[in-house]
Amino acid sequence: MPQIPQTLHELTVGQLSARSGAAVSALHFYEAKGLITSSRTSGNQRRYTRDALRRVAFVRAAQRVGIPLATIRDALAELPEERTPNRDDWARLSEAWRSELDERIQQLARLRDHLTDCIGCGCLSLETCVLSNPDDISGDRMSGSRLMREGRAAGKA
Repeated sequence: MPQIPQTLHELTVGQLSARSGAAVSALHFYEAKGLITSSRTSGNQRRYTRDALRRVAFVRAAQRVGIPLATIRDALAELPEERTPNRDDWARLSEAWRSELDERIQQLARLRDHLTDCIGCGCLSLETCVLSNPDDISGDRMSGSRLMREGRAAGKA
C-alpha cells in the first residue's frame, strides 16, 4: 500500500483509492452523491483533502450495515466542513439509525416468513398472497390471474 507523507495535504484519486480500499469509480460516485468533495488542479485533476480518508471509511462502514447513501450524506452534512467524523459522531448517528435498522430487520423477517408460506402453499393466488397482494389491497377489485391480465392490458394500451 502506498504511503502518504504526513506533509502531503491533498491526495489524488488513486492515492485515496489505494488507502481507503474503495475503487476509483466508487470514489467518483461518492463525490457525485455529495458524500466527499474534491478540488481541481489547473490540469483538471481531482485532489482530495486528507479528511476524505475518514469520510470514505465512515461511508463504507455505514453502507455495510445497510444505511442508504442519502441518509449517510445527510449525516455527513451535519458535520462542520472538512471535519472528519469521530467516535462521538459515529455513536450519535448509529444510535439514531438503530431503530431504522430494527424496523428493516423486522420487515425482512416478515418477508422471509411469508415467502416460506407462499412456497409451501403453492397457490400463487393474487387474492390472498401476502407477497403479491399485501394487506389484500387488490382483493376488493378482483383476484387471481385476472390481475396479471389487467396489468398486461394496461401496459399494451
